[in-house]
Order: sequence, then structure tokens, then C-alpha cells
Amino acid sequence: MSAGPALSPRARRQTAIPGFGLAFGITLFWLSAIVLVPLLALLLRPFELGLDGLWASLAEPRVAASLRLSFGAALLAAALAAPLGLLLAWAVVRLRFPGRAVLDAAIDLPFALPTAVAGLALTALLAPNGWLGAPLAAWFGWQVAFTPAGIVVALLFVALPFTARTVEPVLRDLGREAEEAAATLGASRLQTLRRVVLPALAPALLTGFGLGFARAVGEYGSVIFIAGNMPMVSEIAPLLITIRLEQFDYAGAAAIGLAMLLLAFGVLLLLNLAQRALRRGLA
Repeated sequence: MSAGPALSPRARRQTAIPGFGLAFGITLFWLSAIVLVPLLALLLRPFELGLDGLWASLAEPRVAASLRLSFGAALLAAALAAPLGLLLAWAVVRLRFPGRAVLDAAIDLPFALPTAVAGLALTALLAPNGWLGAPLAAWFGWQVAFTPAGIVVALLFVALPFTARTVEPVLRDLGREAEEAAATLGASRLQTLRRVVLPALAPALLTGFGLGFARAVGEYGSVIFIAGNMPMVSEIAPLLITIRLEQFDYAGAAAIGLAMLLLAFGVLLLLNLAQRALRRGLA
């Protein structure tokens, strides 16, 4: 039999997606316009100060304190959201109780609620004369609002849904077969949770931690009311960026933004590497 006709180079380049070249070009254009160009401006603007000026701007005690507070509070909130989100996902997926649908809908409330409204509500609740703040101050001497603790509470509020919604589909797909097999082999509930369930959920938990951290580190609206905004005490980095913009110090504001970008990228890179290591261990 004779060989079929040779395909032209153009025919060989055809893909299963019609108009792939045009769609890819439009995607790159919008990615550049919305993401890459603003990031490039953020990278270049701080160097108007020069290297010495950039370092002096970031080395100010007020800037260093705000960066420590923003990243420390975001990491702590994401770490607290991981077990709490796992409990919420477990309750929604595995338990049956009255009001489960209401709890399931309430998990998404921070997504729909404007962050400023959430900040006002948390401040009214946790203020020294609030419904919850007054008993805490009277019984334990704790003041949550207008302190770094209030910032952590606000960031936990916005970070918690990310962990819960990330773990939930993985928990649904996990099934009960592995747990039942572990129980058949004599494992206790705690051993089953530690050796069967948690290893399978670990990549999703780590992903939820990363999403919660990324959401919390740049949070502004829900924090600004409850923080107290005291320099060197409860002033977050996004607020300091706003202050510098109001002072027309655009290069100084961009310098803080660049520092936040690099620090956040470093944390997310470490989380991505840890997640890959976990997946290799489970493979």
C-alpha cells in the first residue's frame, strides 16, 4: 500500500483547540496588562530612592515593626485556621445534625461580607465595652480589640473559609474504606486519624494554609477598625503604605510593597516545596 499524503507543516501544527493561537495571545496580553506591568512598576519604583535610600526606607523601625506584625499575625492566623477549618469541614462532611446547612452556608460568610463590615462587627463585639470584650476584660483582664490580638482575630475570620473549603472536597473523596480497614486491623480512632486521615489531608491542609496566609497578609478592611493603628504596636504594613501614599511618598510606599511581595513570595515558595514533598511521600 502506498503511504498517505504527507501533512503540511501548517496541518501538523494544528491543535485540538480551535483558535488556540489567538486565545493564547489575548491571554498573554491581559496577563501582562493586569499582572505583569503593575508588578514591574512595583519592582522599579522603589529604586528611585537608590539602593541606600531603599535600604534606609525599609530599615526604619516603624516599617520593620509593621512588616513583622503583618506577616507574624498572618502566619499565626493561618496556623490557627488550619485545625479549625479541618473541624468545620469534618462537621459538614461527616456529621449529620440540625442546622448543618446553616453552618455550611456560614463558612462562606467572610467571602460575601464586605471586610469593612466584618471589621466593624468584630470591633463592636470585642471592644472593652462590647458583648464579648467586656466579660473578657472583667473576668480575665484580656483586651482583644485595639491590640495585635484583635488583628489575629480579624485575620482568622478571613482566613478560615479557605482552609475549610480546600479540605472539604478532599475529605468527601477520601471515603471511609481506609478508616474501616484501619479499624479492622485494630487501630484506635486516634491512630486512624493520625496515620490514615491526616496524611491524606495534609496537602490540602497545606494548600488551605497558603491560601489563608496570602489572603490575610494583605488584609486591610477588616483589620483597620480593630487594630488601634498605634505605630510600633498595632500598625499593619498595608496601613503604612496608605499613610505614605497620602504623604505623596510614592517611592517609599512602593518600597514597603516590594518588601511584602518578596516576603510573601518566599513564604509561598516554601509552602509549595513542602506540598510537593508531601505529595511525593504519598505517591
